Amino acid sequence: SEMRDTGSTFGGPLTGGNNGGNPFDPAVVPNLYITHQTTDNFWIGLGITAPFGLELEYNDDFFARYDSLENELMTIDIQPSMAYRFNDWLSVGAGINYQFVNAKLTSVVSDGAEGISELEGDDASFGYTASVLLEPWEHTRLGVNYRSTVNHTLDGRISLTGTAGSDFNVAGSARLSTPDIANFAVSHDISEQWTLLGQANWYGWNDFEAITARNAAGGIIENVVQNYQAVWGYAIGAEYTYDDEWTFRAGYQYDNTPTTDEYRTTRIPDGDRQWFTAGTTYNMNNGFSFDLGLAYIDVDEETINISRNSNLAAINAETEGSVAIVSLGLNYKF
Repeated sequence: SEMRDTGSTFGGPLTGGNNGGNPFDPAVVPNLYITHQTTDNFWIGLGITAPFGLELEYNDDFFARYDSLENELMTIDIQPSMAYRFNDWLSVGAGINYQFVNAKLTSVVSDGAEGISELEGDDASFGYTASVLLEPWEHTRLGVNYRSTVNHTLDGRISLTGTAGSDFNVAGSARLSTPDIANFAVSHDISEQWTLLGQANWYGWNDFEAITARNAAGGIIENVVQNYQAVWGYAIGAEYTYDDEWTFRAGYQYDNTPTTDEYRTTRIPDGDRQWFTAGTTYNMNNGFSFDLGLAYIDVDEETINISRNSNLAAINAETEGSVAIVSLGLNYKF
């Protein structure tokens, strides 16, 4: 990610400060799934995933340090599920979603000396998922999946250190809601070797309205409006079965960003995204298979124009970025 200052101020022209450098480091995102067919028509399963996450850290002398310096969000989902096939054309599935969240947000605050404001907390809460798979005619499958929002209240500490005389460290909390997501998908086998796929995804990011930090008495210490919007993403792809051992696939996806020009921040320098993907599966034998996936994501250039009245700071910037993902999978059937 690259950030360019276009006139940020702090009680006057901002002196010093660099572009923050690339705030992202490579990260590993694990996933684990197991399923078991108990009868001809009933399956149980367990998935452990990390569906939402963020880890970025700017240089200490970042020109927008009054907006953000370090941002971390980790979610881990543990989801037991079950599925039932009623007949050849109708199957349903459902699961309970136990989600653990840990978050840390830091920025600079000045009362004559620059100090570090930090909010850190964690929580665990529940959601659910439900799915329907239809096969209305041979070679065509239609799928609908809904994943509920999960509402969290992060409990932890809110602190300010390093200032001229405003330091504090108190128990605090902040609310966080992950979005509900609906997926609509279709696949069609046009021959024994070729399958075409399409998908539309709805993301209910409008639940993410603000980051409001409160002390133990309920008083607001900081309120940062996010005003995320519900958005759609669209994907198309194709899969080619070369032989019994090799399958190849490729796809394209377009995602609208839930951030808006008025409220976009340096904590999540997001923009509309285009995904270009390719992958393959190699079946070693009846038990083992291996997956490889490659993705390049181009993030559109966007503007940031926000004010932080508590710091007399106005952040004006342009941001753009890109992402590379390598996915490796090992599958074992027994």
